[in-house]
Amino acid sequence: MYKGRRLVIATMHQKEVVITPILEKELGVECFVPDNFDTDMLGTFTGETPRVLSQIETVRQKCLLAMKQTNCDLGVASEGSFGSHPTLFFVPADDEFLIFIDKKNDIEIVARKLSTETNFSGQQINSEEELLEFSKKIKFPSHRIILKLQESNQGLVYKDFLNWNELKSTYHSINKNGVVMAETDMRAMNNPTRMSVISIATEELLKKIVSLCPICNHPGFSITESKTGLPCESCQFPTNSTLAFISQCQKCNHTSEELYPHGKKQEEPMYCNFCNP
Repeated sequence: MYKGRRLVIATMHQKEVVITPILEKELGVECFVPDNFDTDMLGTFTGETPRVLSQIETVRQKCLLAMKQTNCDLGVASEGSFGSHPTLFFVPADDEFLIFIDKKNDIEIVARKLSTETNFSGQQINSEEELLEFSKKIKFPSHRIILKLQESNQGLVYKDFLNWNELKSTYHSINKNGVVMAETDMRAMNNPTRMSVISIATEELLKKIVSLCPICNHPGFSITESKTGLPCESCQFPTNSTLAFISQCQKCNHTSEELYPHGKKQEEPMYCNFCNP
């Protein structure tokens, strides 16, 4: 279905470095990046342009724009967001969405990777010593830093520092103008940790692409629902642990249920709301 077809990767931040090898090897596609493609118009991590669409709508729009610009009917795009983990509060997380669109065969497949492997952080800087400690913590210069004036109404952002001397010099030059904030630069080409998460998300996307419906052979047959109710080994009452995964085809809506996906048929009493309320 895909061998020999051209596939556009909608990026201006070098994500093709990790996406291309995976998709070309497994799908036989020929990946390329569009010239002069501006993904920043849909929002920037540095704050100059706010993202107005949801994360999934942004990644879909990004992919479709690249496909239209290059007149290509096969595309991939990614979009990340950063903040507190939805369940592990106070733990920063990288939430990556990848989308695969095949207009020729009317296919859209989305994959998501939520990871705590991130250096996402921000801090008010009151001295050169604090800036040095922050830079060490976020692994500068392999991972880049952004400086902002907290009280600036002009949205000034200082970025792309290559070394400590450049960072220190800029800090001292803007320090007298207001409160300085230091943040991690989350653009993929400036953040190897994020790039690794994008690579993992691409692998997840690939698994979905090559997973075919057993009825109609349509790509993207994947898990759409998790069913709880794994019985407690002591009282046999249902727990909140996963009993089954439900997979569904996007085209013919065929569903299948995989019981005991984690390899166990009963749950330990310590995870039972009845035995361990």
